[in-house]
Amino acid sequence: MHSKKQTPIKYYVGIDVGSASVRAALVDEFGTVVAHADQPIHIWEPQPDHYEQSSADIWAACCSVTKKVVCGVDPSRIRGVGFDATCSLVVVDKQFQPLAVNCEGQNCRNIIMWMDHRAVSQVERINATQHKVLSYVGGVMSVEMQPPKLLWIKENLQESCWEKAGYFFDLPDFLSWKATGVTARSLCTVVCKWTYTSDGGWDDSFWKMIGLEDLVKDKYEKIGNHVLSPGESVGKGLTPEAAKDLGLPEGIAVAASLIDAHAGGLGVIGADVKGHNLPCENQPITSRLAMICGTSSCHMGVSETPIFVPGVWGPYFSAMVPGLWLNEGGQSATGKLIDHVVRGHVAFPELQSKAAASAHSIYTYLNSHLDLIKKSLPVGFLTVDLHVWPDFHGNRSPLTDLTLKGMVVGLTLSQGLDELALIYLATIQAVALGTRHILETMQAAGHRVNTLFLCGGLSKNPLFVQMHADITGKPVVLSKEVESVLVGAAILGACASGDFASIQVCS
Repeated sequence: MHSKKQTPIKYYVGIDVGSASVRAALVDEFGTVVAHADQPIHIWEPQPDHYEQSSADIWAACCSVTKKVVCGVDPSRIRGVGFDATCSLVVVDKQFQPLAVNCEGQNCRNIIMWMDHRAVSQVERINATQHKVLSYVGGVMSVEMQPPKLLWIKENLQESCWEKAGYFFDLPDFLSWKATGVTARSLCTVVCKWTYTSDGGWDDSFWKMIGLEDLVKDKYEKIGNHVLSPGESVGKGLTPEAAKDLGLPEGIAVAASLIDAHAGGLGVIGADVKGHNLPCENQPITSRLAMICGTSSCHMGVSETPIFVPGVWGPYFSAMVPGLWLNEGGQSATGKLIDHVVRGHVAFPELQSKAAASAHSIYTYLNSHLDLIKKSLPVGFLTVDLHVWPDFHGNRSPLTDLTLKGMVVGLTLSQGLDELALIYLATIQAVALGTRHILETMQAAGHRVNTLFLCGGLSKNPLFVQMHADITGKPVVLSKEVESVLVGAAILGACASGDFASIQVCS
């Protein structure tokens, strides 16, 4: 954000709902995070590949962290609120009360998470239709999108959920509804996860073909017939009830939301890089790839004209940057995979105790340990005989095969800390090689990317960053402001407030 005005300083609140926590930041008009807070949220895993959350738990966490970041600030200076969240499916009844998305009838668990893979047979049937809308999701729909989840609910919870449901929200849109009382949806969510197109809207024939004609009959009221561009002001701003919950003034602007990865992309892809001798300097924004690296990773590339990339989502028009087409590659498990591999190793208790004794995180300690054992060769050569295939949770891009499993080749009988450090390194390298595969597929289809822009939790790990630079052969840019996703959410609030003419001006 850039503004010539200096006093009094204006502030915007960005609220980010990730997979495991909710974070909020107070961001000033110059794009600086002046306060931030976070709070964990609960994930239920009632059976393998089923992941559920609670919208009440998430909203309570949003309120808690927002109150913390605005504490002591003159409320009149807070001008707007922006939300981003994971693309999880929220189900409520006609009175907007939570509805169970599980056979146990636990209404508090009314969210099917983005990473839930229960709808495998449903997505296979949807893809078998070869409907034309699938060309805008890389040719094959992902089990992580909403149509297969909706079909699973209809086929498995017909009476307890499907017939009682009043509204199906993407989580970012649920949050803007909770804040304003308006059921408008964001163009970002419905285009990227629901098959809406920015020029033609919903395609009746698709929903009828896959057996969800019920949604067409009510003129799409349940999934959204009022769509706003990200950053557009929703309704009349914060309702009195939401304002009280969040500790903010009634009526301040609330923006149409973004999916969390798209907020991260918005927060970094337009960064000023002058004077650093980078290949993207004086080049259009289309020369950049934004990588949002957390529980999973997303690879966001924009283009002036639509580029159809096999196995990569999109092209989506105006889903992240207004006026530009977006392609979105991704890896279903990155931070989650690294954590899984490290914590599941027999030497993990030893690592835990040594890291605690040195007052470092387990990953900082592992990075230091690798430096100790690398000897004269660069650290990457330590794994010459150890290789990981990283698709423990299927492959999102570009193979689009959710049945793929993980694999480790080159194990020995050794089980010490050295071996744990090596498999940690090999896992990071495998993730970076997955990024290279996505990047090469996008470039083969017509993208011209020369620089990577990283944000998210894993971008704080120097080994992760270095391996991506080494393996892709591209320079990696890290934002000066590490909380890029929160900045992206705040940019939405700034745009909705009217203080800035557009998202491009904000960012």
